[in-house]
Amino acid sequence: MGTALIVEDHPDQAEMVARMLRLRDYEPIIAENGEKGLELARKYAPDVVLLDLMLPDINGFDVCRRLRSERATMLTPVVMLTALNDATSRVHGFRVGANAYVTKPYGMEQLFDAITAARAWRAGMDHSDMQGEIHVELDSEVILLQDLNDFLVHLFQLTPFNHEQVMQLRQAVMELSQNAIEWGNRHRSDRLVNITYRVFEDRVEIVVRDQGSGFDRDNLPHASSPDDPFSHLDVRDKLGLRTGGFGLMICRGMVNELRYNDVGNEVTLIKRFSKAGAR
Repeated sequence: MGTALIVEDHPDQAEMVARMLRLRDYEPIIAENGEKGLELARKYAPDVVLLDLMLPDINGFDVCRRLRSERATMLTPVVMLTALNDATSRVHGFRVGANAYVTKPYGMEQLFDAITAARAWRAGMDHSDMQGEIHVELDSEVILLQDLNDFLVHLFQLTPFNHEQVMQLRQAVMELSQNAIEWGNRHRSDRLVNITYRVFEDRVEIVVRDQGSGFDRDNLPHASSPDDPFSHLDVRDKLGLRTGGFGLMICRGMVNELRYNDVGNEVTLIKRFSKAGAR
C-alpha cells in the first residue's frame, strides 16, 4: 500500500499508529523527533507523513513548513495528528502546508480518511504538469508578512530564477499581500489573506486572494498610474492609508503576466522560466 513516516516522540503513541498502519498494509517508519523526521522524509520519500505537533526539539508546525520548503519533500502528503484541538492550531497547521488535521483521540477510519485525502492531493499533482503547490493563510495583520517574506524567498530559490528575479517576485507578492490586508480586508483580523504558490515546468504562479468585496480596477483613486504616478498620495493621506499605492504599477514590471478575477479580490502573478534556467 505504501510507506508512512510517523513523527511522534511518545513510543506508545507511535506504536499504536504503526499497528493501525500495518492493518492496511502500510510499512511504518518511526522518527522520535522533528529533525529525525526531516532526515527520514528526505531519505525514504514516504507516501505520507503522520506528524505530531508537540515534539522535543522543533514543533510539528516547523517540521511541516520545512518539508514544504525543500524540493525533495514539498509534495509529500502531511497529516497532523495532535491533541491540539483549538481553531488557532488547526488554522496554523493548514497555513504551513498540512493536508489534513486529526485531533486525538481518533479512530482508524478517521485516520485513514485523512491519509486518503492527503494522498489524493499528491495524486492530483502527479496528473498535471504542476510540480508543487503550497497554500498559505494569513490573518490580516501586517506583522505576519515578515514570516511570509522569509518563506517566499526560500521557496523561490528552489526555482531557476536568479537572485534579482527572486527579489522582484518577493517584492511583488509582499506588495499585493499588503494591499489585500489593507484595502481588501480593511485590516479586519477575522478576514484571511490566502496565498497559493504553484510551480510548473515553465513558470511560477502566485495567487493572492482576500475576503473583501473586491474593487473596480478602473476606479482606484488610491493607486498610482503611469500617467500621473503621484496624485494618488493625497487621496491615500485623506483615507488614512499607508504611503505607497505603487503596487500594481510595480508588479506589472516584475512579472510576465498579472491578472485579476472578475470580482477584483484575487490577483494572479505569473513569472516564466525555461527548463535550462531563468530568462
